[in-house]
Amino acid sequence: MKKTLAMAAIVALMSAPVFAANTQGGFSGPGSTTTTSQSGGFVGPNGTVTTVEQAKSLRDDAWVTLRGTIVERLSDDRYTFKDATGTMNVDIDHKRWNGVTITPQDVVEIQGEVDKDWNSVEIDVKQINKVSK
Repeated sequence: MKKTLAMAAIVALMSAPVFAANTQGGFSGPGSTTTTSQSGGFVGPNGTVTTVEQAKSLRDDAWVTLRGTIVERLSDDRYTFKDATGTMNVDIDHKRWNGVTITPQDVVEIQGEVDKDWNSVEIDVKQINKVSK
């Protein structure tokens, strides 16, 4: 009995940091709510920046980097992204925010894959970073 109780205490103590490691962040603007995400990832050169207009004509699953603003939250993980050439929907999972809070005034750089359906094109975001002005 004592061994079982001791093992349960050890498991509880070891799993506590996992729950404490989550940070807050996400989009802060029209339709927003607080999200939970993880932190960490690659920080460095991101390659060539693509425009919304160019991304709409690329093949399905093409890797893109876009720079612009997130202007509105459409649903749980769908947002409207805008740059100088137009707007398109982007899909950003909660875990991709990495503790960063974004407003419609913030310039962001997103990286992800083009997701083409029969009548729509959107970006499945794999990484999002706030760009310093």
